Amino acid sequence: MIRPTIPLAGVIGDPISHSLSPRLHGHWLRRYGLRGHYVPLQITHSNLADALRILPEMGFVGVNVTIPHKEYVLSLASNVTDRAALIGAANTLTFLGEGRIQADNTDGQGFLSNIRQALPGWTSAAGPALVLGSGGAAKAIISALLSDGAPQVLVANRTRARAEGLKEQFGARVDPQDWTHIPTLVEHAALIVNTTSLGMEGQPPLAIDLSRLRPPTVVTDIVYAPLETDLLKQARAAGCETVDGLGMLLHQAVPGFERWFGYTPLVDDDLRQAVLLA
Repeated sequence: MIRPTIPLAGVIGDPISHSLSPRLHGHWLRRYGLRGHYVPLQITHSNLADALRILPEMGFVGVNVTIPHKEYVLSLASNVTDRAALIGAANTLTFLGEGRIQADNTDGQGFLSNIRQALPGWTSAAGPALVLGSGGAAKAIISALLSDGAPQVLVANRTRARAEGLKEQFGARVDPQDWTHIPTLVEHAALIVNTTSLGMEGQPPLAIDLSRLRPPTVVTDIVYAPLETDLLKQARAAGCETVDGLGMLLHQAVPGFERWFGYTPLVDDDLRQAVLLA
């Protein structure tokens, strides 16, 4: 009797030892009693094309993608979703058979789902969003906010030219701003998002003036180490609703898990605790 193939999935990057994705997907596989495995795969840029050709032959049904491969994998995919093409990066690859690879970006979806789970009444249409930073995460979040009905996205970056580039990429509702204008911008933003690494453990602090911050502004940070950053502490002290960054990581993983293992997993407190455990 021939037994069905056990699906394999993983996360590729260089380095990869820091990734929480194996813990995350492993929790879901155990929780739902599913056949399958999810493993970390350290793959260099020079070996990436060969690896993506060989992995399906080894039983892999898909992989997550992290730094530094998110942009390059688009050139290796045979099918790129509209949102991945617009963002210019992919974090989720699905092997479709016969050498075909679908590339998708679920970071924006994870971002929105995280806020909606924490604040069920929240809507992107509530008012202008202020996004700090202009890297890959910023692009995914800007794309999601615009698609979800945000009337305006203000982008503040320490290098103004990079923020200007996002206006060219995403259109007229993106409004580039000088980093020095943040103290004024926070006063009128309905949502503030830090997409930079500032404030992360081992990184410089996010040193901005939040004295004009007031409710009902919602403040979120994609950094989740520490879980409550100084930005979130200051926002909470000002009476604002805050959302930490761990949920974005958890929610962005849902679409890939669905495609690879055929089950829609829950993002809940049990999952958060499983991922946070050392």
